[in-house]
Amino acid sequence: MGGQRSAGNDCQCVGNLRRYRAIAIDVGDQDNLRAGATKLHDILDTYGIANNFEIYSGTHTSAVADRFQNHVVPFFSRNLCSTKGCR
Repeated sequence: MGGQRSAGNDCQCVGNLRRYRAIAIDVGDQDNLRAGATKLHDILDTYGIANNFEIYSGTHTSAVADRFQNHVVPFFSRNLCSTKGCR
């Protein structure tokens, strides 16, 4: 994803990302992926692409069952669409 982006050099994926119903990113405060996840969140914000970003306590695998049950599944339940023409 390179450095900071400006409206003048949008990659073609920006338009497609804006069409997503929802984007959520979560990462542990002790996760090796924290810097990259934070950068992705910042880039999405720079382009005005709505996203939910959360840093939770722990590592990449901390409380996986709890996170799936209480965060991931409810997120998909609210945001996945299986009917024609839904938005």
